[in-house]
Amino acid sequence: MDARIREHAETIADHSAGIESGDNVVIQMPREAEDLAVALHEICGDRGANPVYLNYSKRAQRAFKRASAEFTEPSHRRALYEEADVFVIARGGSNATEDADVDPETNAAYNRAMEEVKRTRLSKTWCLTQYPTASHAQLAGMSTEAYENFVWDAVSLDWDAQREHQAQMVEILDDAEEVRIRSGEETDLTLDVAGNRTLNDYGEKNLPGGEVFTAPVRDGVDGEVYFDLPLYRYGREIEGVRLRFEDGEVVSHSAERNGDLLTGILDTDEGSRRLGELGIGMNRQIDRFTYNMLFDEKMGDTVHMAVGSAYPETVGEDNEINESAEHVDMIVDMSEDSVIEIDGEVIQRNGTFAFEDGF
Repeated sequence: MDARIREHAETIADHSAGIESGDNVVIQMPREAEDLAVALHEICGDRGANPVYLNYSKRAQRAFKRASAEFTEPSHRRALYEEADVFVIARGGSNATEDADVDPETNAAYNRAMEEVKRTRLSKTWCLTQYPTASHAQLAGMSTEAYENFVWDAVSLDWDAQREHQAQMVEILDDAEEVRIRSGEETDLTLDVAGNRTLNDYGEKNLPGGEVFTAPVRDGVDGEVYFDLPLYRYGREIEGVRLRFEDGEVVSHSAERNGDLLTGILDTDEGSRRLGELGIGMNRQIDRFTYNMLFDEKMGDTVHMAVGSAYPETVGEDNEINESAEHVDMIVDMSEDSVIEIDGEVIQRNGTFAFEDGF
């Protein structure tokens, strides 16, 4: 086994999930990531934790979605989640576009049925990570070896140093009332964040980490945004997304590619037409776009916003949590002709923060 796989597992167990004696641990990974699952099982055995291995197959899930007339909550799966203490989930798989031919309305119906199960999982300790596979290397336009190096370099960052770097932005954003994002001629968006909390993602729930994020007030988003970086969702590429917000709600939208999929996402439920997250990428180790949101949203010189559910821990007690079966992140490149203003003060210009090298 590659020594970097064991290091990856140790980072998950020590830094991200804090696996301890007696923990009931659910390890959910595709078969391509079996080496990482093996390393995690060894750690669980050494520490007296109790692992359960779920071999996730996107191909099997696709077959289920395409064959089902309707979906109901899987109570047995929810029971497992309720008894679990820790979840470790790795993305990977042999085909990154396996579910590309699942109808958007089917995906929306499935997500609605799984909403309470998902909330149960998110209420526990969890870590989402990536196992480097050939399919994701191909998606990123990289050789398998280069992609392995990219993933494991990003995972093995000095997370204490990254936390301290990002804490500077947390301090600024935590006291903010209004954030304005301007980029090029098509993005000018104002977000009310008063009373909400900013979290410092330094490789715990997401591995790799490298962002700070909060939630906008549910009805406090106005303006237009053009997401100039594409995303993959349900095995299909959505490109050139434009959203216009009034009083927190998407009132018009378009996409240059796969607009029907974007419409299906926004039509999932009432909450999917509102923003649940504003994130600012701060991980300079992630220096290229790879069509993988777990990495892409952490890139320096970017901001991302997610339509759909908000993380409850980012929402102040006097504000309403946006709830949805969806949470779809989209990215704006802030490296050129762009500024982030907080309460009228420019804190980032063309990707450089005021507390870095200045403007």
